[in-house]
Amino acid sequence: MNMMFLLIILLPVFISTMFIPYWTRRTESFGISIPEEIYYTDRIKKLRSQYVLYSGISAILVTILFLVLGSLNEINTNTFNIYFTVLIFLYLLIHFLIYLRFHKVMKNLKQTEKWGQEKPQQVFIDTEFRKQKLNHSNLWFAVSFLITFATIAITFKFYNRIPEQMPMQYNFDGEVTNTVTKTPRTVLAMPIMQLYLTLLFMLLNTMIAKAKQQISAEKPEESMKQNVIFRRRWSAYLIGTGIGLSLLFTFIQLSFIYSINSDLITIVPLAFTVILTLWAIVLSITTGQGGSRVKISTDTNGEVIDRDHDKHWKLGVIYFNPYDPAIFLEKRFGVGWTVNFARPIAWITFIVIILLIIAIPILMGIY
Repeated sequence: MNMMFLLIILLPVFISTMFIPYWTRRTESFGISIPEEIYYTDRIKKLRSQYVLYSGISAILVTILFLVLGSLNEINTNTFNIYFTVLIFLYLLIHFLIYLRFHKVMKNLKQTEKWGQEKPQQVFIDTEFRKQKLNHSNLWFAVSFLITFATIAITFKFYNRIPEQMPMQYNFDGEVTNTVTKTPRTVLAMPIMQLYLTLLFMLLNTMIAKAKQQISAEKPEESMKQNVIFRRRWSAYLIGTGIGLSLLFTFIQLSFIYSINSDLITIVPLAFTVILTLWAIVLSITTGQGGSRVKISTDTNGEVIDRDHDKHWKLGVIYFNPYDPAIFLEKRFGVGWTVNFARPIAWITFIVIILLIIAIPILMGIY
């Protein structure tokens, strides 16, 4: 049972990382900006195929290691979970090293072939872009707040039903592996985390609308429409995820009050994780970075290309540009957004989010 659940988690992780080159913008390849027509050349197609192959081989090797560890009967659940986490980290490290190799190859190819030097470079900005509805309203998160407040009310109404030792962690066999003493503070741990995550998703949803405008100079009209669709789809994903997480935390909280099958307490969070991951994969396949996979036939390739910002992208994944006022912008490799690490507010926001994640469980007395 342990092996099956964890393999179900591993598979979406492998898929979401292996096919990234097919989901990024066609004007960017392995963290390097290129003219769109270069994306379709046989040489670049071969590089993408090789990337999938190498990533797939590393995924198979990690899976074999995982199965070998799982076959060792003397390993207890906690040790096995540690090994599983280490294997995930190992895969991501190998995956990043594979990316760096292809990033270097692409960088050298661009310098050798002098791609795009025959065309003028421009930054295209649409002054009407911000007037469009780029994300769904944060009012949707009112559902999450209502769920949270209802959870708090139920918790204190049935406070006496909660056991003196609250189960906080289960293994895959449904056995409790960690408990905390019931107090008014500890019983609020889940609702407080619900509130925190709801506020975090509201911030991320706002970020989607405020993120830097990135419209292709080669196909401006098509790119603008694609980008609007891209933002709205991921905004819907964030809202769905936020409401889903609120329901999940409420389910866990109710397990303290009512008798719920321990297998369900294990299966429901895993199923929720798989659903979210598959939803993200489907969005990546159908939408692509910046909406690049959305089919809209309006433009043909123009006589200009996007301005080359390669020098501001360290290793093709870290954006550092002190002259750019933007805080949030699209990733170059992958789907989603990143931050301008040259802006102090980006660091402050990132550090505050991490510190709150660490501090909330400690302050609520569950660690």
